[in-house]
Amino acid sequence: MNAILRSKEISWLSFNERLLQEASKPEVPLIERLKFLGIYSNNLDEFFRVRVAILRRLAMIGQLELAEGGNPREVLTQIEEIVIEHSNRFEDIYNQILKELANENIFIINEKQLTPEQGEYVTLYFKREVRPRIMPIILKKGTKMPLLRDDAIYLAVDMAKNKKSEYALIEVPTDLLPRFVIIPSNDGKTHIILLEDVIRYELDDTFYMFSYKKISSYIFKLTRDAELDLDDDVAESYVKLVAKSIVKRGNSALVRFVHEKEIPENLLSYLLSKLNFKKEDVVIGGSRIHNFKDFMGFPMIGAEHLYYKPISPVKHRKIVHGQTYLNSISKGDILFHFPYHSFFHFVDLLREVSIDPKVTEIKMTGYRLARNSHVINALINAARNGKKVTMVLELRARFNEQENIEYGNLLDKENVKVILGVPGLKVHSKLCLITRKEKKETKKYAFVGTGNFNEVTAKVFSDQLLCTADPNIAREVTRVFDFFDRNYKIGRFQHLLVSPFTMRKKMIAMIKQEMLNAKAGIEARIYLKCNNLVDTEIIGKIDEAARCGVDIRLSIRGMFSMYTSSADGKVNIPAIGMIDRYLEHSRLYYFYNGGEEKLYISSADFMSRNLDRRVEVAVPIYDKEIREELLDFFNLQWQDNTAARILDNDLNNRIKDEDKEPKVESQLGFYDYLSERNIR
Repeated sequence: MNAILRSKEISWLSFNERLLQEASKPEVPLIERLKFLGIYSNNLDEFFRVRVAILRRLAMIGQLELAEGGNPREVLTQIEEIVIEHSNRFEDIYNQILKELANENIFIINEKQLTPEQGEYVTLYFKREVRPRIMPIILKKGTKMPLLRDDAIYLAVDMAKNKKSEYALIEVPTDLLPRFVIIPSNDGKTHIILLEDVIRYELDDTFYMFSYKKISSYIFKLTRDAELDLDDDVAESYVKLVAKSIVKRGNSALVRFVHEKEIPENLLSYLLSKLNFKKEDVVIGGSRIHNFKDFMGFPMIGAEHLYYKPISPVKHRKIVHGQTYLNSISKGDILFHFPYHSFFHFVDLLREVSIDPKVTEIKMTGYRLARNSHVINALINAARNGKKVTMVLELRARFNEQENIEYGNLLDKENVKVILGVPGLKVHSKLCLITRKEKKETKKYAFVGTGNFNEVTAKVFSDQLLCTADPNIAREVTRVFDFFDRNYKIGRFQHLLVSPFTMRKKMIAMIKQEMLNAKAGIEARIYLKCNNLVDTEIIGKIDEAARCGVDIRLSIRGMFSMYTSSADGKVNIPAIGMIDRYLEHSRLYYFYNGGEEKLYISSADFMSRNLDRRVEVAVPIYDKEIREELLDFFNLQWQDNTAARILDNDLNNRIKDEDKEPKVESQLGFYDYLSERNIR
């Protein structure tokens, strides 16, 4: 098996490298390139918090062999080498972007580049806004290092005397103030200084009571292990368990220390010693700027051509003004493609049903919700209007645990029944179920999606949501909610694929059927689109199917543990990874099935956690028109030659058919495709 597997962590780094590629593309608008660097940085932080942290745990307990081959220590060494290489490229790309910004009269400057007039403005801003919000900490030999947050950046201050130095720490208050400070100008130029450089400019003012010959500062940040240690102890409140784990996370093990390259060796050694960093920990020297994730929120400045051209959501041909959403859905299935269609269709639907006197009940799952969520507000309104409302909130949605606890408390106060996940399983499925009384009958409407019910991320994540009144699907979605309510009640599923109960078994059965068809000389096809493909059993079956002659096409955005070409030359599976304007997040499974096509959309990737330790749902697409639409979507991305990278054994991230004409930009192409269908 290991002969066809690669490290999922190394493949993930290849995915993140694709973001660096986007940031370096001249054809990508300049500010958007800056934001791609921010996304790269944010992703890398999470990678260290989770993936690297897990590998360190395995290394510490002496785990010798990973499922895909190699041992944790070897992979950790590879990761460090790749990250350092990427960091150097990152700096080169950023410096090039700075030059191009200067051509647009936009300048990101530091404290050493301020004119006297700019310095006066920065001093005034510091005194009014910054100084009241910073609390320097003096570091002494006998004192304990304060607890440092892993989502913050710090200035290590060196106050040099004759032969000694005195050290201090300042946390840069980016949670209280903007990271980017725009300096007023009358010459048509825009100058921006970062918050930490405002502090650096005023170091003398901050430490005026100390005697020193020279004062300097150097930025650094930490990354901590973010894995929640949860014990499914039914005797203790689940909420308390998660809340305790969040608190524990703040003091969890350190896995990375990144710092400004120019930091003096004495100061660096002092910090590492105080933080108890060990040889196996990752220590990386870099530029003056860290927590580059903040660049995802870079100020909206400059000309229009510096940004992606705004795209208005496509109208959905089946949504008729003056007709209720449920009325439209009762006439036939509706599929929304976000962000091509507006997510506010779903919010408006919830608003409708919250005041519809015939609607009696609403059930929904919640994983990552928006802050000040319109979805939550609609559910609260439904409860106030006498509807029976149930919300299944997953408390272990990584980095959203605290928000989900707060939403749970809010909903509970509003008489919404709150189910806080399932002990031992993570609820990752995206489901909604609406019950309505119609002509003395009870009718159920089911909604199954690939992405979160989140109006913010739905603007940049490419996802799908099926809305259906099909009684078979609605009945089985009801059974999933019954399981949430009573964990011992596991229903039968003939239409939905539901993990951890049926999904793995049925997926393998469908792959095997394509193998049998190929061996019998019958056309056989498998198309899979997902974020991650790392499950060893599924990969093994895909490899077997390819050897049988099944036409396999893989579109994998992130982790991809499969070698696509075998050493014996008998397997060569085409695979692509898409990185473009929108984040590809939808999952699609397609099987030709001897002409009786089977197509599903799903919340699940092909990882053991999704198939065995999460509640996930894949819904079949029975409507022929929608099935055609989804296949056209997949095939259009398959033809992309501007953003689709070839996922080969070497992970070189070459653009597929880059020299081929005409150019196919599949995301914009799909927008045009949906616009044309709306006109029909």
